[in-house]
Amino acid sequence: MMETPLVEVKGLQKSFTIKKGWLGSDKYLRAVDGITFAIRKGETFSLVGESGCGKSTTGRLITRLLKPNGGEVWFNGQNITALNDHQMRPLRKDMQMVFQDPYASLNPRMKVKELVAEPLIIHTKLSTKERDQLAHELLETVGLSSFHAERYAHEFSGGQRQRIGIARALSVRPSLIVADEPVSALDVSIQSQVLNLLQDLQEEYGLTYLFISHDLSVVEHISDRIGVMYLGALVETADKDTLYERPLHPYTQALLSSVPVPDPSQKRERIILKGDLPSPVDPPSGCRFHTRCPSCMDICRQNVPVFREVEPGHQVACHLYDEEMMRNAR
Repeated sequence: MMETPLVEVKGLQKSFTIKKGWLGSDKYLRAVDGITFAIRKGETFSLVGESGCGKSTTGRLITRLLKPNGGEVWFNGQNITALNDHQMRPLRKDMQMVFQDPYASLNPRMKVKELVAEPLIIHTKLSTKERDQLAHELLETVGLSSFHAERYAHEFSGGQRQRIGIARALSVRPSLIVADEPVSALDVSIQSQVLNLLQDLQEEYGLTYLFISHDLSVVEHISDRIGVMYLGALVETADKDTLYERPLHPYTQALLSSVPVPDPSQKRERIILKGDLPSPVDPPSGCRFHTRCPSCMDICRQNVPVFREVEPGHQVACHLYDEEMMRNAR
């Protein structure tokens, strides 16, 4: 019997209303449009794609910082989209977020020990002394010193602030951490330190990660499985090795072709996409990628491709593989 995934996303949708004024009718920006995937316990599932593809919105929907317009999110076997705010409160300690900008997510008027211990006030009955002691221990765990507890967030570098944000997320011992671009604002030299810290903490605490990033070189370092998003929809999911060695969707192939190769003797053919990213307010008909796809066919302009499994653990939404299956069936 297969183990129930920690997170199951089923047909998730989120639209935002764009007001057009008194005379114009409202329009809707479809940020997330019917995506489905699962995250197993103890793994790192990454969402990648260009800015505006809906990956950050997906993270906020899973943690219920935003309410979906449709679909379901199941967490540890429970449909949390059906819960109200009061029913969600006990579950929030099991799912925490680490944000892109650590400084914006830390109250500048609070000392570090207060920042780290704040979730404990809401979710535990620990005394002030016990909370302070745990805050000191967590700071040591993430690579800071306990004497940092009396300082304020503005006294730290970007990498140190992100470590504070990670310690804060860890304070209530969550099962799931949604890391939304956690290293994109950091220097390259600091990025690897934070990524290694996240991996060490995952092993020590048995954490499950949803890792959101636009940087495929970062994702390769930390992921077990990867989902590629384009204009609010998933176009491909696979385990890390399969995706990097055998990408199927033309968009995934184009993204991977732009990743720098450390060895200059190994040349990679660069795939240049033509045109601009379409507006999510008025997405193209058929396959959303057809306006930029080098392999576009007539069917791509008319019919939305089915997100289907083409080999074990490898799903793709592309008409190229519909045709391939038809040829194999003959």
